[in-house]
Amino acid sequence: MSEIELIQERTMIAEAPAKVGETVKLEGWVATKRDHGKLTFIDLRDASGIIQIVGYQMLGEVTTESVLSIIGEVKARPEKMVNHDLPTGSVEIDVKSYEILNMAKELPLPVDTDGYEINEEVRLRYRYLDLRRQRLQKVLRLRSSYTRALREELYKQGFMEVETPILTKSTREGARDFVVPSRLQHGKFYALPQSPQQYKQLLMTSGVEKYFQFARCIRDEDLRADRGFEHTQVDLEMSFVSRDDVMATVESMVVNAVKTVGGTLKDEKFPVFTYAQAMEQFGADKFDLRTEEEKAAGVLSFAWVVDFPFFKQVDKDDAAEVQDGRSGWTFTHNPFSMPKPEFLDQHLAGEDVGSILTSQYDLVCNGYEAGGGGIRAHKPEILKATFKIMGYSDEEIQENIGHMLEAFEVGTPPHGGIALGLDRQVMVLAGENSLREVIAFPMNSSGKTAVMDAPSEISEEQLTELNLEIEDD
Repeated sequence: MSEIELIQERTMIAEAPAKVGETVKLEGWVATKRDHGKLTFIDLRDASGIIQIVGYQMLGEVTTESVLSIIGEVKARPEKMVNHDLPTGSVEIDVKSYEILNMAKELPLPVDTDGYEINEEVRLRYRYLDLRRQRLQKVLRLRSSYTRALREELYKQGFMEVETPILTKSTREGARDFVVPSRLQHGKFYALPQSPQQYKQLLMTSGVEKYFQFARCIRDEDLRADRGFEHTQVDLEMSFVSRDDVMATVESMVVNAVKTVGGTLKDEKFPVFTYAQAMEQFGADKFDLRTEEEKAAGVLSFAWVVDFPFFKQVDKDDAAEVQDGRSGWTFTHNPFSMPKPEFLDQHLAGEDVGSILTSQYDLVCNGYEAGGGGIRAHKPEILKATFKIMGYSDEEIQENIGHMLEAFEVGTPPHGGIALGLDRQVMVLAGENSLREVIAFPMNSSGKTAVMDAPSEISEEQLTELNLEIEDD
């Protein structure tokens, strides 16, 4: 039996400095290799760190990024040879035996740089290699830690985590739907969720009171650096609350999570601006309050924007707005919002709709929208009035949101919530400029998936099953 077989337990690289004089088994990737005659020096990498291993008259055939299992003695390095840049720099491994678990061929892209210099199409084609680089490993760990911190804070505050459906109904939520044909009901389609908006409101009807979910949302909208077809949002909803209650809950959650992962905040009490103030002071409802020094230091500056107009005139160049706003008016944020109390009668009457303000609030950070929410309509006549203002007939309202109107007639409490963009928040925390840098397998700028070749054609058999026919352009 070989020595590798005798030592069954694997030691993680980060644990090696505590095992000087012991023989250990390490497994990982060859980060770098240097041949010096009879000695071969390799930097071996695993999920916990990187360490130098030394082979005498061995390891010469190993290629960079090959996967090794090695048995060796942990030895202290002379003081003058200690690498103070690495947590494991005080030791090295004297290799006694090894096994090549997978020999890597020549790589299609380097993984020992930050990757910014490499064409994005190439990086996404080989994303499983791209993710090996130290920068992206750090980003993935940051995302995981931040997600955990948010989730733990929500549990502390008494929230219940509930999953909502992925296959749902096509409704008006501000963007085009991705639709899925039904095999069993020919000619009918599911829609992928733009958000869990309606389901989380139905959970309030169900008596959940405090709901959250890390929700996958899919919207067919124009792509850019901080937006994709898919995104993850920290979705939450609360019953029997005011706007200030929701904002205080979110503020506490975000502050604690940012501090947990080592982020620096400009203010732990987020300043509040009305929409009118923001437009007058900054010319936009997304703004950056940091000084140049704070920007250089990676400080995060959050702020609230409140008192938005409920409706706006339709942008005729925006197909989704044209489709939603049949009267020439469409919602600015969310059709399920509640008008501010002083505008309720005006809203119900459909009068002077351009001046109606909504109980909507946005969270902004460093010039980006970090989240958006509001107090919701919880009575059928209020929600119905919103769709009437947008030009929907009674029949169309029933077809689109009849299930919501019905739920609101059986005891739905006042409620409100928010959806925080997890991808954007991690992007800002990590100091990146593109969402694609903080998502494991993102789409490219034209909507093509990483690694796998999608969108792609489906077989004739699948088309027949779905009763679909592709027409030539």
